[in-house]
Amino acid sequence: MAEDFAQLAKVTGCIRTYSVGNGLDRVPELAEKAGLKVMLGVWIGTNRTDNKTQMETGIALAKKYPGTVTAFIVGNEVLLRGEMTAADLVANIRYVKSKVGPMQVTYADVWEFWLKNRDVYDAVDFVTIHILPYWEDFPIRARYAANHVDSIRKRMAVAFPNKEILIGETGWPSAGRMREGALPSRANQARVVSEILQMAREQKFRVNLIEAYDQPWKRMWEGTVGGHWGLFDANGDRALKYPAGEPITNFPRAKIYAAAGMIFSALVFGVALLTLRRRPWSPRLSSWLTVAICATAGGALLGVAYDKMVVESLGIGGWTVGILLFGAAILSPLVVANTVMYGRGLPTFLELLGPSGYRTGSRMQTILGIVLLVTTALATQTALGFVFDPRYRDFQFAALTMAIVPFLLLTALNRPTTGARPITESVFAVTLALSAIYVGFNEGPANWQSLWTCGLYLLLALTLSRARVVRTPG
Repeated sequence: MAEDFAQLAKVTGCIRTYSVGNGLDRVPELAEKAGLKVMLGVWIGTNRTDNKTQMETGIALAKKYPGTVTAFIVGNEVLLRGEMTAADLVANIRYVKSKVGPMQVTYADVWEFWLKNRDVYDAVDFVTIHILPYWEDFPIRARYAANHVDSIRKRMAVAFPNKEILIGETGWPSAGRMREGALPSRANQARVVSEILQMAREQKFRVNLIEAYDQPWKRMWEGTVGGHWGLFDANGDRALKYPAGEPITNFPRAKIYAAAGMIFSALVFGVALLTLRRRPWSPRLSSWLTVAICATAGGALLGVAYDKMVVESLGIGGWTVGILLFGAAILSPLVVANTVMYGRGLPTFLELLGPSGYRTGSRMQTILGIVLLVTTALATQTALGFVFDPRYRDFQFAALTMAIVPFLLLTALNRPTTGARPITESVFAVTLALSAIYVGFNEGPANWQSLWTCGLYLLLALTLSRARVVRTPG
């Protein structure tokens, strides 16, 4: 904490805390040494014993460091969580006020809950509201976020006159999934933060940005976006995400990704050329176009797919899915380039897992079938996730594009014209198509990540629907 406070003292004069547990009771002491002021928060909820401990510890710290602790925040979003009635909250606020003397006391919650619980207004010295444009019921685009914050602040000033309106939380995430038109990114975070701070300077109101450092532990509860609200990275050097005077980019390793993409594109063409050396013939122009599209799509999206895998994978399950999907994204263009030059089509799952009379004897066809099976399983898993539990899920559009587009092109180019429609592919196709339609409407037309991903689900459904089973002779 001492190292963090020394770093934060260079960019701010005050910090806000939410609890005095888990070692946070040391904050006022260390902040005083760093020259920082503290808005001291205590965490209250359903457990009355814990509430009492938090408040008594906070009161003792406020009295011990009166020059450092500038305000006392009794609870954070306890009304939003439904863990306490407004009457009980008011009683706790008044108890703390009776103990800390002239120090200002407040409560912090999402702005709507102040409007729903106006009696809390009378108990506090100033009103602390949270305005998070990204998390609004109707998400706000980054370009309109600052104006939205200003509009809500002015609305609250009218609703609660004669007391300061402090924006206790506002900001923008630097990574994670889109919500309608609200896109998390480094560039958007820098834009929103700078515009809000400029507005605060001009209109002379106080604002607290959420948050100082990325909090990876929040990803367990809020997905990728939950761990990327900080102005500083959470890694070892805890670097500022956008230092003053330096260009802001959403992909700091863009040059490396571009080089890797060009190498990958060349590799796809290399596989096609090597295949022709083993089977000399004159492939159609459409075959070369297929290879070119696979190489271009793969090269352009390789860095994005890798970046999303690293940023969005969490835990053993998340990393397993991420690695498998990224592996399929890499293998699909390479194996399809080989298959196209051989003049073969996309194998069915029956050729991969069915009885011996249906199984393929080609090693490359087996590899291609495995890649198709993995892609289909993961695509279906993500699609159903967006149907039943979408709020914190990320859209894997880059890796899915690299994997699915080659399959679609191969099916369009080389596919059997006769044979029975396999039941497995049909089930997957129907599931993906219905999921895509639902997710597209649910996420809205402004969410291009969703539209892109749903389009890929439909393309994969189309690919699977065109599969036909041809029994191997003998």
